[in-house]
Amino acid sequence: MILKPKGSLLVLLLVGSTLMSQTSEEVEIIELLKTEATTWRTGDLKTHAECWLERPYGKVMVSTNDGRVLDVPVSQIINPPEGWAGNGGSAELTNFNIQIHGEYAWVSHEEVSIAPDSTETKSYEFRFLEKVEGRWKLVGQSIHVYGN
Repeated sequence: MILKPKGSLLVLLLVGSTLMSQTSEEVEIIELLKTEATTWRTGDLKTHAECWLERPYGKVMVSTNDGRVLDVPVSQIINPPEGWAGNGGSAELTNFNIQIHGEYAWVSHEEVSIAPDSTETKSYEFRFLEKVEGRWKLVGQSIHVYGN
């Protein structure tokens, strides 16, 4: 199918307006989440830890496919036990929903984690962030695994 010039212009305007509709704060948050996901998998623990800020109210809750709920202290995400991080793979984060309220933000998104053997695990994630010294940091998250 060949688009007429009017149609092509409309498509370009829609794509352009979608890309431009993200604020610089939202872009910064998305980049932080992607960095956090990548550094966990590559084992870059120093950069991974810089994505996080431990707060007394911070939590990481994970609901698994088999009905378990894991309550992981943020300290273990910042300084994980041997073998938790750096196991390879990748992650695709999509469908971001971001709400920013001053120095606080929450984000929901979908994630597909791809293991080194190409096994995929899907989850819905809710992330809680604070802006400290001009930079966004994760303070908590809730992960709901729903498929492999």
